[in-house]
Amino acid sequence: MQYRPLGSTGIMVSAIGFGAWGIGGCTPGATSYGETDDQESLRALSAAFDCGITFYDTSNVYGDGHSEELIGACFEGRRSDVVIATKAGITASYRGYDFSPAALRASLEGSLRRLRTDYVDVLQLHNGTPAIVTGGSEIVELMQRLVTEGKVRCWGISTLSPEDALALIDVAGVGCFQVNCNILDWRAIDAGLPGQAASRGIGMIVRTPLASGFLAGGVGVDTVFPANDHRSRWPRDRIVTWIEAAQGVVDSVDLADTPGNRAALALRFCLSVDGVATVIPGMLTRNEVLASVAACEQGPLGRDVMLSIEGAYRRYEARLRA
Repeated sequence: MQYRPLGSTGIMVSAIGFGAWGIGGCTPGATSYGETDDQESLRALSAAFDCGITFYDTSNVYGDGHSEELIGACFEGRRSDVVIATKAGITASYRGYDFSPAALRASLEGSLRRLRTDYVDVLQLHNGTPAIVTGGSEIVELMQRLVTEGKVRCWGISTLSPEDALALIDVAGVGCFQVNCNILDWRAIDAGLPGQAASRGIGMIVRTPLASGFLAGGVGVDTVFPANDHRSRWPRDRIVTWIEAAQGVVDSVDLADTPGNRAALALRFCLSVDGVATVIPGMLTRNEVLASVAACEQGPLGRDVMLSIEGAYRRYEARLRA
């Protein structure tokens, strides 16, 4: 496993992290990846640890805290060996947002109980926007106070878009941003976010490296997502576009030159972007963990492969951003 600094926070993270939304299981409505098996989730967490994965990203609303409970159960007694990042700001069962200082503190306290710890390494404002974060000084003051109190080692923002991250890049004390970035989503790269964040000592956490499963190879034009799967809300034409674009970009690369499958290619792409600290694919099973680690061990993609991927992406870019 490779390890990288999370910006200038003083925290080292594994290049592949564990995205823990899925293991939380179902929440009301189309807000999850469907049903899960807790024993398999625990096996996946344990396999990740055994493979050297040290970074675990969760939230108070993933399974309404169940994701945190599983992480807490798995790592109790070896807390100092892992880096745990959680989030606050979205209310239970995705009913809305509450970024008031009182609600953020209460959310953190609940997370600490479920995680069986007295601190988290990273606390992120969940879908924090410029209007929310800079609308008053109370939020930033609270986040910095939580660091001073020792309940949080550093704080960051999980943004809805790279443009939001760029608008917040000079907020005092921000240690990291979490953003979407993958073979089918070059917005952060095109905006220059990785370089600008790195120049300020801000770490970049990349989510959706497999484009919500579309780069993993298991989604076809006939796939029907269950009603509790958040992808069931996607318009059909969007699903078809992503399937076609994923295949088109993968076909542009000779996989014989990039050992592994299309998911491995997608993970290595994100790991090849300068300025990225860690990439957090969602993992539900031990086999998914092992495949992700194997992809990381292959190292970054060569320049020629990156250029081929970019050329193919540009052909679909307008449709993907529509």
